[in-house]
Amino acid sequence: MTFAPGRLIMHRNVRHGRIGWVRAGRVVSDDERGLLIFVARDSPVAHEVTEAGLGMRAMPFTEWVTSSYRLASGRWNGPSVLKFLPVGAAHSVWWFSDADGRFANWYVNLEEPGVRWDDGDVAGVDMVDQDLDVVVRPDHSWEWKDEEEFAERLAFPDDYWVADEAAVRAEGLRVIARAEAGEFPFDGTWCDFTPPPGWEVPEKLPDGWDRPPAR
Repeated sequence: MTFAPGRLIMHRNVRHGRIGWVRAGRVVSDDERGLLIFVARDSPVAHEVTEAGLGMRAMPFTEWVTSSYRLASGRWNGPSVLKFLPVGAAHSVWWFSDADGRFANWYVNLEEPGVRWDDGDVAGVDMVDQDLDVVVRPDHSWEWKDEEEFAERLAFPDDYWVADEAAVRAEGLRVIARAEAGEFPFDGTWCDFTPPPGWEVPEKLPDGWDRPPAR
C-alpha cells in the first residue's frame, strides 16, 4: 500500500486497541526508504482524555488506567513537524522547527512498526507509541526523553502496552549510533523542507478518522 504525495492521511497512536491520539498530515513522499508526513501548525488532531478532560500526563498512571475515556478534538498548536516512518522500523524520526520555521532538532519516537490502512475517502497509519524517546540536537548530541514516564508505566505490566523494555532501549541505541555518525536521516536531509504551495490545513478531521485500529 503506497500513499500518493499530497494526500491527507491520519497518523494514529493505538493503546490496547484504543486510539490514543490522531494527527492529520500530508504525504511528502512514500518510497523504498519509508513514509514522510508533514503535520502543519493548526492541523486538526484528537487525543484521548478522561471524562473530566484530563490527558494521560496529568495524573499518575495508576489513575489513568482506571479511568473512562473519550476522544477530544483540537489543533496541533506547536510548530509544524515532519515525520519519517522508515520501512519496517520500530521508530520514527521527526524534524522539529522553531517559531520562525528553522530546523531545531530531531526527535526519535520509539514505536512499533506502523500498520497502514486505506478506506478510500480516508487513510492512515497506526502504530503503538512506546513512550521512551530520544532528542537529537543539530550537533548530533542527544539525550533520552520521558524516561521517568517509561519507568512508571513499566511497573504495571498488566495495563501497559509496552512488553519488552530491553527491545525498546536497544532500538533507541541503534538509532543513536546512526545519529552520532551523522548517517541518514541525520545527515541534513529534509532539514530545509518547506511544504508545497496549496497545501491547505483542513478545518477538521475527515469522516472515518476514528475507524477501528488496523493493528
